[in-house]
Amino acid sequence: MNWREYRSDRFFDELIDPAGSPRDGVHGVAEFLGSLEPAELRHRQEAAELAVRSMGITFTVYSDGDNIDRAWPFDIIPRVIPSDEWRRVRAGLEQRLQALNLFIADVYGEQRIVADGIVPADLLARSVNYRAACRGIEPPLGAWAHICGSDLVRGDDGTFYVLEDNLRVPSGVSYMLENRLVTKRVFPELFRNLDILPVDDYPAKLAGLLAALSPRPGEAPTVVVLTPGIYNSAYFEHAFLAQQMGAELVEGSDLTVDDDVVYLRTIEGLARVDVIYRRVDDLFLDPEVFRPDSALGAPGLMRAWRAGNVAIANAPGAGVADDKVVYAYVPDMIRYYLGEEPRIPNVPTYVCDRDDDRRYVLDHLDELVVKPANESGGYGIVIGPRATVEQLAECRAQVLADPRNFVAQPVVNLSTAPTLCDGEVAARHVDLRPFSLYGEGFSYVTHGGLTRVALVEGSLVVNSSQGGGSKDTWILDPHG
Repeated sequence: MNWREYRSDRFFDELIDPAGSPRDGVHGVAEFLGSLEPAELRHRQEAAELAVRSMGITFTVYSDGDNIDRAWPFDIIPRVIPSDEWRRVRAGLEQRLQALNLFIADVYGEQRIVADGIVPADLLARSVNYRAACRGIEPPLGAWAHICGSDLVRGDDGTFYVLEDNLRVPSGVSYMLENRLVTKRVFPELFRNLDILPVDDYPAKLAGLLAALSPRPGEAPTVVVLTPGIYNSAYFEHAFLAQQMGAELVEGSDLTVDDDVVYLRTIEGLARVDVIYRRVDDLFLDPEVFRPDSALGAPGLMRAWRAGNVAIANAPGAGVADDKVVYAYVPDMIRYYLGEEPRIPNVPTYVCDRDDDRRYVLDHLDELVVKPANESGGYGIVIGPRATVEQLAECRAQVLADPRNFVAQPVVNLSTAPTLCDGEVAARHVDLRPFSLYGEGFSYVTHGGLTRVALVEGSLVVNSSQGGGSKDTWILDPHG
């Protein structure tokens, strides 16, 4: 294909500059892809889709009360980022997760950041993710958020911005790993000829981090992955990670708590559990403390955790920092706790609970993106320039009724990447979710992450549940 026929001049494109030339550090990929005829690209796309089906890579869509498993939507053309650029991003993510952990510890401890006027007390008092049951607890190694999936976007100037932090039960890492396996099948020659940094060390890094949390040092820990069950949209990932780590995949009914110790029911009797990698929301973890009608967790888990007899990752209560209103204060947290300037900026954010911000938002609804504080998957978002009069009126009423629950941001023209659409290569908008791990004296960021792509022309919606797809993300060392 001829890159000069590819439209890369409307937004910042990840691979091709506005003049139709490959960007610095990605020439090898661009030249190889440019050498392939459209028929060859289509053939390789079909091979990738066959691999996805044969490998059983699926995700679940909830529709009209039905749970529908669908093949993972995958585009073969990778998103490529030079390693020199990625080092700066990685440093920014490590900085951010360190500050978020200090914030969570402070929130459930002395609340110095509130006393010093950096974060308003009302922000926490009205947080739906603040857990009073976690006050005064010090989790193993002092870490609350061990795993984070941060959503990054690029603006028109090529700058990376953090769009949001996902700390409760961040998902998507299994698809990042499977995307790489599929791409290796489709483009084996590129993996032989280019220095593409690996991502397959993530399960081992995660397993090592979880094992280090065990309350019984010196003994081989028993680690389990706690899943809500087969009907959860991320069940494929839960099973995949458990298998990759050599951990037991369990549901709440498989666990029991006796004398503040967690045990796994096995055919050979009870086996002590040391670490729980939970993929269940706080409110469903323990019916003794949270929702009494929950059957997804196990009674007594919080007692065992408070007693220090089991580690839970991410720790209960960590979601207090997984809030789009709290997100607006993260740059201030970095300055407050670390005495540093943020290495990756936030998208400018208006907090509707602030009087001046709310007035501005209501006066400019048709220009802004309005987001509920605690929804995920793209649900509840109103993109002002594309909303109807009725949608804007409903959004206005919701903001006025509950200002604490909304933030607004300017529309970010997401960067684009070449994508195979109906057999032709075209620019489509993308975002990126890298995954970070954090513990005492330990931090790790994946080489790249899960790139999500809006498959519909002009769309900014990249979520797979709403018609988006995904790509492999290559961190390319041009000097390797």
